[in-house]
Amino acid sequence: MQGYPKVKTEKKELRTENVRTWQHPGGKLRELGADKLSDAELLAILVSTGTKNKSAEQIGEDLVAKYASFRGLANQPLHALLDMKGLGDVKVIRIAAAFEIARRIADEISEEYAEA
Repeated sequence: MQGYPKVKTEKKELRTENVRTWQHPGGKLRELGADKLSDAELLAILVSTGTKNKSAEQIGEDLVAKYASFRGLANQPLHALLDMKGLGDVKVIRIAAAFEIARRIADEISEEYAEA
């Protein structure tokens, strides 16, 4: 197993990883955190794979361009998303599930504030 170079600090030694260039937003999320990704990159992770002519990242960019925001996208019926090139049932279901999770989290937070 290859070790990482050590960086000496006043208090302790830290291991640093070599800087990587990721080809997919999932690697970027892993390396830098979800907050560093664009909306299109987050959608590309849900889309997972592209098509012969379009990458997952391009599909994510198309979604952002068409609906302008997550809120705009979240309010679309499933059939509207199925009409987009590169999105089939599985990809649309993943996106819908992610938005439903977000809605439920928002509802829980709203309920907590209402009770306080």
